[in-house]
Formats: sequence, structure tokens, C-alpha cells
Amino acid sequence: MDPLIIVFLFLAGIIGGGVNAIAGGGTFFTFPALIAAGLDPLTANASNAVAIYPGHAAAVPAYKEELKAAGRPLILRSAIVALGGLLGAGLLLQTGSVAFEGLVPWLLLAATLLFAFGPALASASARLQSGSLWLTSGVEFLFAVYGGYFGAGLGVLLMAALTIIGVRDIQMANAQKNWLATIITSISVLVFAIAGAVAWLQASAVLFGALIGGYGGARVARRIPGGALRVVVIGVGLALSAYYFVA
Repeated sequence: MDPLIIVFLFLAGIIGGGVNAIAGGGTFFTFPALIAAGLDPLTANASNAVAIYPGHAAAVPAYKEELKAAGRPLILRSAIVALGGLLGAGLLLQTGSVAFEGLVPWLLLAATLLFAFGPALASASARLQSGSLWLTSGVEFLFAVYGGYFGAGLGVLLMAALTIIGVRDIQMANAQKNWLATIITSISVLVFAIAGAVAWLQASAVLFGALIGGYGGARVARRIPGGALRVVVIGVGLALSAYYFVA
């Protein structure tokens, strides 16, 4: 492979990891970069899932106490989202690259809208009465299917589900969000790997860049206005959606 492409993906990973650390939305940079590097959309999506995998997983150990406090209901919810992630990943592989390519602009647009209206969604759901465990598990299952299939904006959806169930403490919510997202992505990554859908060299280039970008982004997060960066990410998402609609 052309070394320039590897460098390009590595730089895309740095940008994506940094954006994720500051405001979220790094997928809007890494997924299109993998397509631009010559991967078909399905392989790019599977490879991107591998590249962004450490983001949620690395945060889980820091929330060990919060996860213990969540108690036994979290075990059931974990099993349910695992099934959802498995179904979503399986659906992606069954869809096929040609069909998935037609869905890409719609998925990017949906993810952009989720990112844009995520705070309002969380605020609105926080005003709702706490739902039953089964109701919340059902919602999380549907979100897990989406996460296994595409994944962009998954954190926003999980945070909304957590506010519906009545998790008001931000640290507890973050703990459960990262845990559930890790389960979903672990299942999907495993499915994609077994199916041979991952371009490992390209995914590794993005992953290592994202690790560096995430570390650097966390260090400068206090200096860059998150709101301003959110506007940039939303603009990129809308521009990419428009591009893939007409491409």
C-alpha cells in the first residue's frame, strides 16, 4: 500500500481522536477517510469500528466503582445490548457493500442530526419519568442494533436511554454509557473480524492516530471551546451527507 495513504489515515485518526476527546463526532473524519483511501463503504465501516474501539473501552476501568453501584440490572441490560450489537453487525454483513453504500448518506445525515440535537434530546429525556427496566432495555436493544450496524452517534443515544431510566448522576451515566458501548462495539468488531470484513492495515493506521489524537485532545480540551468545535463537526457531517447524496 502507498505509504502516503497510511500517513493520510494516521492523520485522519489524530483528528478524529482529538475531536472525540473534545466534543465527539470523530467518526465524521475517520469513516470518510477510509473510503477515500479506497475501501468500499462496508469494509470502511467495519474497519472504522475497529479503529474507534479503544475510545469507550479505555474509559471503562476508571468507572469500576460506578459500574458496581449499578447493580444486577446492568448485567441483564449488558446481555440485551450484546444481542443487539450482534444483530446489527450481522445485518451489516447481510446488507452487502452495494446496498450499504446506498444507505451511507442517510446514515451520515442521521448521525449528524443525532450529534446536533444530542444535548436537547438528553435534556428532554431527563424531564421524563423513569421508565421500567424492560422498557429501557428495549430502547437500548434498538440503539445497540444501530451501534452494531453503523455506530456514529451511539453515545448520544445511550445517554438518552440512561436519562429515561432515571440515571441523573453524570459520572454514573458516563460509566454505563462507556460500558454498554464497549460491549456493543466488542461484539461487532468480533463479528467483522471473523467475517474478514476488516482492512487491518488501514484500521491500525487510524487507530494509532486516534490514540495520539485522543491523548492530545484531552490535554487541550479545556483550551478549545467545545461549542465552537461542535459547530465545525456538524458542518462537516452535513457537508459529507450532501456529498454522498450526490456522489
